Amino acid sequence: MPGPLHGIRVLDLTSVIMGPYCTQLLGDMGAEVIKVESHAGDNMRWVGPYKNPGMGHIHLHLNRNKRSLVLDLKHPKGLEACLKLAAKADVLVYNVRPQSMARLGLGYEAVKAINEKIIYVGAFGYSEKGPYAGRPAYDDLIQGIAGIPSLSQRQTGDLPRYSPVTIGDRSVGLHTCNAVLAALFHRERSGQGQAIEVTMFEAMSQFVLGDHMGGKTFDPPLGDTAYARLIAPHRRPYATSDGFLCVLIYNDKHWSNFFEAIGRADLKDNPKYRNHSARAANIAEVYEFVAQTIAANTTDYWRALLEKADIPFATMHTIDSLLEDEHMRAIGFFPEFDHPTEGRIRATAPVGEWSETPPLIRSLPAQLGEHSREVLREIGYVDAEIDQMLAEKVTAVPA
Repeated sequence: MPGPLHGIRVLDLTSVIMGPYCTQLLGDMGAEVIKVESHAGDNMRWVGPYKNPGMGHIHLHLNRNKRSLVLDLKHPKGLEACLKLAAKADVLVYNVRPQSMARLGLGYEAVKAINEKIIYVGAFGYSEKGPYAGRPAYDDLIQGIAGIPSLSQRQTGDLPRYSPVTIGDRSVGLHTCNAVLAALFHRERSGQGQAIEVTMFEAMSQFVLGDHMGGKTFDPPLGDTAYARLIAPHRRPYATSDGFLCVLIYNDKHWSNFFEAIGRADLKDNPKYRNHSARAANIAEVYEFVAQTIAANTTDYWRALLEKADIPFATMHTIDSLLEDEHMRAIGFFPEFDHPTEGRIRATAPVGEWSETPPLIRSLPAQLGEHSREVLREIGYVDAEIDQMLAEKVTAVPA
């Protein structure tokens, strides 16, 4: 069955993680995605481990369901080919500043002149309306300026740290995908294309402050910033006597069951534990009590007790054990494929179950320029012209 975006063509001018993550999601949903790369290729191609140069592991997890076309966009013939693609595209996604696109001859007005219904989406660091416009924007930098490392410092008292996942790139990639889908829906109803800018600083600030604006939500303030539960020192996987376990004793029923299970029914009437508001006001002390209690017994002991008491808990996986998780294996979340150049590879499946238009992995990540000839032929170039473009280094194919 075709995906929900079957028939939509996406011109992907993005690189690194944020943009490619967005366009991979669109590809999973059935869009035809043409990824335009420079001769050097997307940086993520070169992050190891890899079996073959240019086919690094992160590239393999960001660029399925896409075709790779090499174009030198600074060469007149490269720009011409890109504009021919844009003329037939439904969506163009880029992740450099709008001024950089304009200098290349690919600004919104230039593209709109040949395709007035195009959805033209830029994902980059900072709003063009503010003084930070044009600043470099990478995940680490955006995490920092959005306050994430400061929260880790408030929680642990240690030096500030970045989140060890590219949370900025991937969450703003989702924002960008949402923007594309909403714009396509608007065009379906109105016939209008449009230009959209999705900016990392603003998106991540909204993401963080939704939890942590705290008392400064109000004017005058009703207290400090931060959601106290999230930065409590003992909000972490609890150490058992022989490992770790993730436990969340959350509502009044959970707490009542927990106190019964550990033989401390007397704590039900303790003012610090009596209700949700009381626990929230004393959350650091509450979590410390749980940490000390759980440390006294084994992981298996607590699994059995918490299961019987109907209290939420979960395994603390490592990345290695996550890959062996019985639930993930049962739902086929780690499909394996025979890649034509990389051999047997493992992927992660598209998320969710769809009754009519399920997302699918239709094609595996491409070598740099693997589809250059194919795509150029589709937009009207004959083999002699493509050979000339290869000789002039306007395009490239795999060696």
